[in-house]
Amino acid sequence: MNDKNQYVEAAHRIITSLGLPQAQQNERSALCLLALLNLTPGKAWADAENPLMGITPIMDWAQEHYDKEYAPNTRETFRRQTMHQFCDAGIVLFSSPDRLLGRSM
Repeated sequence: MNDKNQYVEAAHRIITSLGLPQAQQNERSALCLLALLNLTPGKAWADAENPLMGITPIMDWAQEHYDKEYAPNTRETFRRQTMHQFCDAGIVLFSSPDRLLGRSM
């Protein structure tokens, strides 16, 4: 298993251990969690961050760092099938639109 797969699998285990619904226990949600922590391959978990990041930047981040490309029309899937559940679970907070400063949420 390569470094990238190890990080995705670890993020998946975290999502599962947090008790998120089965529908969120997938690669898309794992990549969202990694993006929200800015946890690139090779970076120590202890060095995780907390960047302000919208949906499109999350998708771009997944492609850049984990070679996972998503079609632009999947933004709503990210929003409705992952981020809303992350918010309900207290993993993320939705920022007010005026704070996004041009970032797509």
